[in-house]
Amino acid sequence: MSGRARREEAVDVVWSGDWVAERLGVALEGDGELHELLGLALRRNPKRAHLLVSNVLGKHVPQKPSVVYGAGYGLGERVRALLGAEEARRAVVLGYAETATGLGHAVADGLRDAPYLHSTRRPVAGVAQAGGFEEAHSHATSHLLLPEDPELLAGGAEASTLVLVDDEFSTGNTVLNTIRALHETHPRERYVIVALVDMRSAGDRDRLTAFAAEIGARVDLVTRSSGTVTLPEGVLERGQALVADQEAEQAGRADEAVAGVAPAPAPVTRVALDWPAEVPDGGRHGFTPAHRAALEAALPGMAERIAGALDRDVRRVLVLGFEELMYAPLRLGTALEAAMGSGAEIRYSTTTRSPVLAVDDPGYAIRTRLVFPAHDDPADGPGGRYAYNVAGAGFDAVVAVVDSTADTPELHAPDGLLARLAAHTGQVLLAVVPSYTPTPVQEPAVLPEPLRGPDFSSYAPEDVGWLLQDLSDTELEAPTEEREEAIQSGGAHYAESLPVEYQPSAEYQALFAAALDASAARIARAVGTVTETVLAERGPRPVLVSLARAGTPVGVLMRHWARHRHGLDLPHYAISIVRGRGIDATALRWLAAHHDPADVVFVDGWTGKGAITRELAAAIEEFEASGGPGGSAGPAGFDPEIAVLADPGGCVRTYGTREDFLIPSACLNSTVSGLISRTVLRADLVGPDDFHGAKFYRELAEADVSGDFLAAVTARFDEVADQVDAETKELLAADRAPTWEGWAAVERISEEYGIHDVNLVKPGVGETTRVLLRRVPWKILAKRGAGTDLTHIRLLAEQRGVPVEEVDDLPYSCVGLIHPRFTRGATGADGKAVQGA
Repeated sequence: MSGRARREEAVDVVWSGDWVAERLGVALEGDGELHELLGLALRRNPKRAHLLVSNVLGKHVPQKPSVVYGAGYGLGERVRALLGAEEARRAVVLGYAETATGLGHAVADGLRDAPYLHSTRRPVAGVAQAGGFEEAHSHATSHLLLPEDPELLAGGAEASTLVLVDDEFSTGNTVLNTIRALHETHPRERYVIVALVDMRSAGDRDRLTAFAAEIGARVDLVTRSSGTVTLPEGVLERGQALVADQEAEQAGRADEAVAGVAPAPAPVTRVALDWPAEVPDGGRHGFTPAHRAALEAALPGMAERIAGALDRDVRRVLVLGFEELMYAPLRLGTALEAAMGSGAEIRYSTTTRSPVLAVDDPGYAIRTRLVFPAHDDPADGPGGRYAYNVAGAGFDAVVAVVDSTADTPELHAPDGLLARLAAHTGQVLLAVVPSYTPTPVQEPAVLPEPLRGPDFSSYAPEDVGWLLQDLSDTELEAPTEEREEAIQSGGAHYAESLPVEYQPSAEYQALFAAALDASAARIARAVGTVTETVLAERGPRPVLVSLARAGTPVGVLMRHWARHRHGLDLPHYAISIVRGRGIDATALRWLAAHHDPADVVFVDGWTGKGAITRELAAAIEEFEASGGPGGSAGPAGFDPEIAVLADPGGCVRTYGTREDFLIPSACLNSTVSGLISRTVLRADLVGPDDFHGAKFYRELAEADVSGDFLAAVTARFDEVADQVDAETKELLAADRAPTWEGWAAVERISEEYGIHDVNLVKPGVGETTRVLLRRVPWKILAKRGAGTDLTHIRLLAEQRGVPVEEVDDLPYSCVGLIHPRFTRGATGADGKAVQGA
């Protein structure tokens, strides 16, 4: 008996959930079909370790295309019977990315005349967002709604029924989030929820009933099967431990290792589909009954072209779709079944973003996995992607179906999807469906894309996307004295040039290392507190946007905390804001095109007197008043509030601490900030549709401690977790209204010392460090009795010949005063500021 035959025989007698059920006590109880529809697997997820694996969805388990399509189509026919032919014709069907995009489309087909839209995780430049919502337990939680027709989801008294389709209805949270979000802007009287399986608890069922009454709408439910999942006490922790044990056991082995000499990889052949030009690749922007009719007419010809490209002896074929692109390959699969007849065995599944543990056991739903890099340039950065139950399944050929956006060099790379497939089958065909992008009503300016490491910055590419342009080859540095003279005389703005990067002495580098060691836990606590506050108050998946460059290390650390404690993979970008010139409006337009502006949380390192806090509020107000991203489309909805690590000035509501203490990232410049300069805004370099600029100091790589700083702080996360929980609870209950105490102190100091310009008074440890590193300092005011937080300040002051004056009644640990009447003559030949000038 062949290996494949033995496996199929085992599947007939062993439930594909036994392995998990026996080890964790997870039980599925329900109608007689439930075990045929679902198996169980495990995944690394902080909220839900187990995964219900559908045998008829076509995502993780290869299945006959006719079975997958029939499951969705049959549900659609039931919805049509429920609504009646007339109301079914007026209904709109909405499917969920990524797993239910094909299922939802099949349901829409079953309604016959209903238009279809699915949510997406792929932003599309120039397409207005009609809504969005969160899927809390998912691997990637944010969903966008990008219909080409803005009226597709319109509500009102005469609004059509909205049919929402997901593969499983487990708690109902995702669907309720969707209905709540859409009902606020597009209310309607009736919703129908469709799923393959309903696995809700009794409490969740009651919650749906109460929710329907709350919004005053009828909510019906149509499912193929129903049941419940029984989870014993501690199953999450035990599941996580089991995943860790299995991964450790599998470490060092290739995911699909085969004993003996590996066969030569199969050839990869591109097959021309001649996809009809007027038909979208799927429902990302809407799919109408006219589109459906055109596709049905073209399917037989496309299937014949695929069949003709297959080798003659091919009998077992997998049609493999790509993430959200499920419907097109599914229908190609059903057409191929018809074209090749009973002599061939056609199966269908798709790749996915979701990481799942593979265990080669008949009682486990995910037997094997292939891992390969993302190949569609995803907005959230590079990462791994997966194809399950393909390796070792005995397919004679695999037809990989992708859209043209995903037909990239990464797809064809030696470690890409095609190469991974070629190692496990006799033939690989590549069929490319043209990606459909709606023609925007108003053609916007082409926005630049974020820069990422290692090409720009030493940070990992997933840690931050820099909404900046690379000016590394432009001469921008000027001697400190010349810059100061030009800035104070009004001849140039500080953002039009860069200071010469400070190169720390060995003594200063040792001081930085000591300061980092001493303060890492304190910083970790502040990072945790501000991140937990943001998560509690700004939603489950905020978009972190740090103010370059001081905010960037903090934004990266907040991202690391969210991933470490909650398994969240938060988007993070760095944006330029310039005192007196405002924020980068092009960067704001980019953010609005790719994310919901309401999710954006601006992040900075610390507050001084609050100048940037005020600058940001004014800049956002101006941007919103101008009509937001489109100029006349109305406000975008950005919230100007800043989240900071330290708020000694009392300028913001969201902070990790209000103590003025040494943050080691303030001790250095680019070498603790990914080797990126401060930002540059100059008319001859930055056009109206360009990002502000910055330089990447690649030549300073040997002095770079950016990674050391992150590692030292993240290593203390577990140690401070309990303190963070307690402090966050206190902060959320406290009155955190800004006091602006720091601004008042700065005004007093400005007058008392005869400066008469608050811009030359830089309060706090971080700002004082900047004065000593970048500007021409006059003197330093140190709070009497301040301790080791000022050791580096005293060293820098000594090196530059700047006096340190001990004072009382200072709300900060120190204040740096820039020389108020600077000229070239105010600095001696040795570059030291003249005292008492």
